[in-house]
Amino acid sequence: MYGTILVPTDGSAGAEAPIAHATELARTYGAAVHTLYVVDTGGEPPAVSGDERDDLLAPSERRGREATIRITDRAEEFDLKASREVREGTPYGEILAYADEYDVDLLVMGTHGRTGADRARLGSTTERVLTLADVPVLSVRLADDSDVPASETISYDRIVIPTDGSDGAIRAAETALDVAEKYDAAVHTVYVVDPTPYDLEDASRSIVGLLTEGGHNATETVAEMARDRDLDATTAVRRGDPADELLEYVSSVDADLVAMGTRGRSVGSGRLLGSTTARVVRRSPIPVLTVT
Repeated sequence: MYGTILVPTDGSAGAEAPIAHATELARTYGAAVHTLYVVDTGGEPPAVSGDERDDLLAPSERRGREATIRITDRAEEFDLKASREVREGTPYGEILAYADEYDVDLLVMGTHGRTGADRARLGSTTERVLTLADVPVLSVRLADDSDVPASETISYDRIVIPTDGSDGAIRAAETALDVAEKYDAAVHTVYVVDPTPYDLEDASRSIVGLLTEGGHNATETVAEMARDRDLDATTAVRRGDPADELLEYVSSVDADLVAMGTRGRSVGSGRLLGSTTARVVRRSPIPVLTVT
């Protein structure tokens, strides 16, 4: 399924974690590893002469070369095919263009972790790529050096697949189950009944029952897909804030990976990153695989 994996990098501290996950998946799938650094010229001052422009961009280009060499060196340690490139332009646009040009099957990108008790951020480039990419994106929390796993210690033994019964959720499940099959992982599929739109505290029992029944049907569909691949599968239906409940469930089953669609039922057909998906990616301590 994954023949070409792209790891965009900005050379940030903590970027070793995405590199480690990309390398592990490349080893499992026999994939080539591509890495890209984009020198951001979006804020370039007007009317800069050629020599001045070269001087202005030289530090970023040097940083890009060093960052991409580090990634290709890591891949080549495991006898993986590796390619690197430094481009100029708008980072998210160049990442998407590169992915299209080289028929990339998977993007692996870093996300920023918590900056306070309740705050976390994706980074504008990652969020835009997640929103617009036509291929799956694995988002990995940027970490301190002490928290970076070695590639050979990474595995995906327990995979959580949230579902809302939508076509997008089924596509995400199919992608996740391919990974689960590679790692012989246990699959946990979960549906969250969100009380907010329905004011469930005052709703009739019939409405609550219908929503819960829909959740059981949706999770059982994914579980059957897993069992068809001879994978162990469990289901759960929870009630509450979707992102909070999903993250709590991930913790309760000690999951290694979350896989979900980028847009749910309530978002419509626009190119939008679903609010639940965005919140899970921002806050998740484990990698999140998003599928369009």
